Amino acid sequence: MNDKRKPETAENTGQHNRSASESSGMETVAPGTPSGPLALSQRWTAARKREVVLRLLRGESLETLSRELGVEPYRLASWREKALLGIDTALKGRSGDFLQGTLDTAMQRIGELTMANDLLRERVRHPGPLPKRRS
Repeated sequence: MNDKRKPETAENTGQHNRSASESSGMETVAPGTPSGPLALSQRWTAARKREVVLRLLRGESLETLSRELGVEPYRLASWREKALLGIDTALKGRSGDFLQGTLDTAMQRIGELTMANDLLRERVRHPGPLPKRRS
């Protein structure tokens, strides 16, 4: 019979050229890092995106990751830019504890309301003269 199969290449066998570090058995990607495209029912979680962005920041090629993960390069670049903006925002913040500031504001408001309640309670206990009514 006539065999019309394509000759085996790296593309149709799933084998790709490997770098020296990969062929020597050294793992360049952190364990638990996403590899491969998502299934149809899966979504890109923030944790999975974070791992991809960290791989980009470590110097992995955008095009290589795009092919490996099945995600468009512009989307990966967008995730990287958003991550860098988030880092900038976090570093611009003041070094004070946000929760402590919120607590201080709440305690100040509680003190003001307590004083107002005490003044109203005294006014009810000791009513003063009523103002004259106009006719």
